[in-house]
Amino acid sequence: MGKSQKKRLMRRHNPMRVPDSHLPAGLAPAESSSTKKDAILPIIQKMESPDVAERKWACVAVSNLIQNDPSTRRLLQGKNVVGALITRLSDSEEEVWIEAAGALRNLCIDGGYDICAEMYNKNILAPLKTFVPKISTILSRFLESPKNAPENAKKVVYEFADNVITILWCLSETSNKALNAINQIDLIPFLMSFLASRDKLPVSTVVAAAQSLYVLTDDNPPTIDEVRCNAAYSSCLLDIIRIDESIQGGKGKHVAEDRFATLKVLCCGILGNVSPLPPSSAASTLDVNNDLILPLLQPIISSVSLEEVAQQVQELVTRQANEPLAMENLSLKNTPKSDHRSPTELDLERLENRLRTVQLALEILTGACATLPDPVSNVPNDDNDDKELEGILPEDAEMDDDMDEDMPLDENIPSREDTKTSSLALLPTLVQPLLTLVQPTSLSFPPPSSSSVHPPTTSALGAIHVSAFECLNNIFLSLSTSPNLELTAKEDAGRGVWAELWIALAKVGIDIAPGQERKQEIWEIAVGALWGIGNIWKATLVPDEEQVQILIKICDSSADAQVHVKCIGTLECLAQHPDFIDANRAIASYLLSILPSVTAPSMKGTEPLIQAVSALIDIYSDERLPYDINFRNGKYHERLAESVDGVKKVVRAIDRRKERDLKLRGEEVRDNLVAFIKYRKGLRF
Repeated sequence: MGKSQKKRLMRRHNPMRVPDSHLPAGLAPAESSSTKKDAILPIIQKMESPDVAERKWACVAVSNLIQNDPSTRRLLQGKNVVGALITRLSDSEEEVWIEAAGALRNLCIDGGYDICAEMYNKNILAPLKTFVPKISTILSRFLESPKNAPENAKKVVYEFADNVITILWCLSETSNKALNAINQIDLIPFLMSFLASRDKLPVSTVVAAAQSLYVLTDDNPPTIDEVRCNAAYSSCLLDIIRIDESIQGGKGKHVAEDRFATLKVLCCGILGNVSPLPPSSAASTLDVNNDLILPLLQPIISSVSLEEVAQQVQELVTRQANEPLAMENLSLKNTPKSDHRSPTELDLERLENRLRTVQLALEILTGACATLPDPVSNVPNDDNDDKELEGILPEDAEMDDDMDEDMPLDENIPSREDTKTSSLALLPTLVQPLLTLVQPTSLSFPPPSSSSVHPPTTSALGAIHVSAFECLNNIFLSLSTSPNLELTAKEDAGRGVWAELWIALAKVGIDIAPGQERKQEIWEIAVGALWGIGNIWKATLVPDEEQVQILIKICDSSADAQVHVKCIGTLECLAQHPDFIDANRAIASYLLSILPSVTAPSMKGTEPLIQAVSALIDIYSDERLPYDINFRNGKYHERLAESVDGVKKVVRAIDRRKERDLKLRGEEVRDNLVAFIKYRKGLRF
């Protein structure tokens, strides 16, 4: 079993805020559902107006028009709004290209990959590259002589820098071609200058620079090498992580604190991306995962109640419905700025930012959990012993305050005094908050074939659930690859975690409508976590009939061979409970159906077939178990013998040069199959 599951290739760190996947393809469905379609043509026309005020108005109007409205955004795309805005980046009037950058930034964040790809293909990098030195020059002047810089001028430049930086980091996730082009701009000194001057700049602009650095250092060797080799950069990042006071700036203490928390999380992620650091670095002696990432990020993922956030958002959306729409007040004489937000919108934005910080922390922890050290078999009796376990094994396995009171794990969790002997004491402390974060809320998914009442919140909640499952997946795969008898013996803990995951998955459901693709993503990650748990507590988890059928359905409906492998592996673990003979028969029947026959090849891919053969051998390797009656009565040895030639053919077809590990495993399973059939025949039952 491998540790899946940090998706590196073109993973969007900022998932699409306002998806349009619930809409059928094409412009007609968007036109029928948009309430603002009549405003689109005047905006496009004014974008080309000789009047500066009209061009500026048009750019601002785009930002207001697309807000939480995927239908109108699609219609604007159909009118080439992206090309028109890119043209305005070269406008002769400064205020026009500043507003155009803001509109393009909002399109990037709300619309995701497709819009970013369109921007790259329409050569947005040409004007953006010219802005980077201009911003650097102006900022240097402001920082050197702050008294000579008018406040309104500084505000404009800071917001413009924020927009340009955000567009660049969104583009960097569009394709390898776009990333390579951005690597040529020499952005790292530019971005690090914002972090170095953090005490003199608005926190939102500094966070944008850190977000860009985080994305650019994710599996991108040129940027990693540049950051890693500069000791001043790592010292700056470490200083931000360790500082306790928040940056000055923002409209309110809580906003500043929330954004500063995001900044610290991002800096942890950057250091995690570029580690190990060279000896010359101030952080070279630190274990980034254990000394920085786990201690800082665990409290962040434990600090939020998703149910409370969903409830607050519902209340704010209800209040917002009674407020006038921005477009109603939009005129040439009364043009709001593109970043204009009502008090209700600011509250919604604050909640969304908090959710995004949690999601970001989970994403970073997922990578850390893939390399967690193996837990020791003896839990320390003294808080001062085994300092290596700090942040990995719990000193206090008490449930998080936000956990539901009726959770199955509650009965297994003792009081603070009994913590050291808890059945959960050998599980990483991350498990409990993660089990809370996988539980869906009323806003986690949009209604079938419709849009959420607040798409950004739904997008953020869905991303949190996915990331929490990814984290659990890596934790349990890590634990399952290093057998620990004391952990395995805590069967109540295993059954409790298993039950809690299925409670979450029952809320997710298996009926997936257009626009609810996040549900499918959750299932495909969750089966990996289930497989890891199954391997740790094999033969002790009760094979519930409904759960077995769901795993079979997921296996059959997914097009991903790795999902097939995980489902088969999980079913293998469930089939080995000695007391559930009927469940064993149902699972074995399904696994046998995957095998090739004399007349037909396997309907699954190479890896799922190898996993199914291995599973059947493992399940029936001990003929003394009660469920072995199924093997004998069902004459499974005959079906296995029939599959041998087909299995050999599949293994022979694996290219050793391209898939060496798979070839070796296939050959091993093929040889085991032949030996197993011979062994079973020799028993002469």
